[in-house]
Amino acid sequence: MKASGINYLVDAGPLVALLDSSDQWHRWSAGTLGVLGDVRLATTETALAEACHLLGFSRSAVLTVVHMVAAGMLIPFPTLAEDAGRIGTLLQKYPQMDLGDATLVVLSERIPRAKLITVDRTDFSVYRRADGTAVPSVMPPA
Repeated sequence: MKASGINYLVDAGPLVALLDSSDQWHRWSAGTLGVLGDVRLATTETALAEACHLLGFSRSAVLTVVHMVAAGMLIPFPTLAEDAGRIGTLLQKYPQMDLGDATLVVLSERIPRAKLITVDRTDFSVYRRADGTAVPSVMPPA
């Protein structure tokens, strides 16, 4: 899958918040993602599955995610099969890291100029890419 033209990655949290008006990060996510307009957002299949699981209370919200993929607004990259070794290394290094976050760190390594949109300040402030740099991120104010 080609990564050209990808400037933003998106974590599960902002997708959930965008589609769940009761989420504490709904306003921030709607504003942040809304400002981007028609920009294509990359994510991983694992993070996308996590978002859909968390949105499982609303079939409509899950279908919206599927429609975003179909429309090319949201581009899920497969990372688990291709990068299992690196993902395993990350999961060993960061015992509290979940699989979705590990796949996003790997995707950030593949597309190093892209910024990750996340509400997960605590974890993504700690995680590092293979070269030792932080994942460039767009997060709600602290």
